Amino acid sequence: MKVFVLELKQDDPTKCTAAKLVKFNLIQSSRFIPKDAIVLNPLSKIALSKTDNSIAKSICAIDCSWNYFDETIRKFKILKKRINRRLPLLLAGNPVNYAKLGKLTTAEAIAGSLFILGFQSNAEELLNKFKWGHTFLDLNVELLELYKNQEDPNEILKIEKDYFPNLY
Repeated sequence: MKVFVLELKQDDPTKCTAAKLVKFNLIQSSRFIPKDAIVLNPLSKIALSKTDNSIAKSICAIDCSWNYFDETIRKFKILKKRINRRLPLLLAGNPVNYAKLGKLTTAEAIAGSLFILGFQSNAEELLNKFKWGHTFLDLNVELLELYKNQEDPNEILKIEKDYFPNLY
């Protein structure tokens, strides 16, 4: 599975996880969102599931600051014409947002997506570039295993409701 990132350079470049992955040639920087890519969009109503493998050959993450997220995502009208999926609920393993639900770095989001789509070794390879990468997996391994076995996004919603009942 190819992985692209649309780098908007809104964060400190020395702390940007997407830039680090591009530097190590683990993902590819892109100036546009490929048509056949699954776009990781937290505002999507459809959760990523393993069946998305059959409709896309790549993943595209939009690397932007959480501080500017809402205004940034709303500017991308092209997203309406793309395959948008939200990552199922996961806990951040990075030191800035440790254990916060859904406040993932771009690297965590990509790794979580790869894991769910069946590319676990690729996910681990990405996370190995960060001191805290194993923490993300440790916090979420049970959830990731459950998510990766679901073919129906509605089943993922059920798992989320079981694990995080206070959110629903």
